[in-house]
Amino acid sequence: GVQLVESGGGSVQAGGSLRLTCAGLGYVGIPSCMGWFRQAPGKEREGVATIEMYGRTAYAGSVKGRFTISKDDAENTLWLQMNSLKPDDTAVYYCAAEWSTDRCARSEYSYWGQGTQVTVSS
Repeated sequence: GVQLVESGGGSVQAGGSLRLTCAGLGYVGIPSCMGWFRQAPGKEREGVATIEMYGRTAYAGSVKGRFTISKDDAENTLWLQMNSLKPDDTAVYYCAAEWSTDRCARSEYSYWGQGTQVTVSS
C-alpha cells in the first residue's frame, strides 16, 4: 500500500527556514494531487499548500510568499520550503496524497503521513 513519510521538522527561531520532505512508497502512477496540512494544539487541521499532477499550486493566505511546495514525481518526493517562519507556524505538519481526481476536486485525501513537528520560537 501507499505510505507517506515526513521528515525535516524541528525547532527554529522566528525568521528562520525549514524544508519538509515527504517520501512516498508504494505509488502506482502519479498522484492527482498532493498537499501539506498542519494542526496546531487546540486548533483544527488546516491546508497549507497543494500541488496538482501537472504542477499547479495553491497556498493558504497565511503562508503565501513564504512557503513553496514542490515535487519530484520520479523520486515520489514532495517538499515544503518554509521561509520567514513565524511562531504562528508552529504545528504538526502532514503530507497527503490522492489519486482520484474527483476527491482532489473536493480536497479529500486518502493517504496521510504520520506528521512532523515544527516549532518556531519568538
